Amino acid sequence: MSWLVVALGGAAGAAARFGVAQAFAARDGFPWATFGINVAGSLGLGLLMGAFPVAGEAWRVRALLGIGFCGGFTTFSTFSYETLVLLQRGSPVTALLYSFGSVAVGVLAAWMGLRLTLS
Repeated sequence: MSWLVVALGGAAGAAARFGVAQAFAARDGFPWATFGINVAGSLGLGLLMGAFPVAGEAWRVRALLGIGFCGGFTTFSTFSYETLVLLQRGSPVTALLYSFGSVAVGVLAAWMGLRLTLS
């Protein structure tokens, strides 16, 4: 049963990612949609982990929204590919800013989400 919960969350996350990517297509050569999706997904996962500690029925919420939705919504494979494309296009500075910025801001967003639920 847990695989179905994860699959449903993943399908919803993937559909949401597609919608956001369509709404915020790359501008100025920077993949803003993927950047924003990864930050929002990191924040969301931090919030979920803090709000639903491992106990009792919380596993269903973590499975549906954490593993499923956030896993389907965030886009690490797309992030990696877009970084490679920036490098291939001769934009190493943009690639560096994008990759380090995504990781740094994503970790900060996850921390903020966790802190917001634990305070």
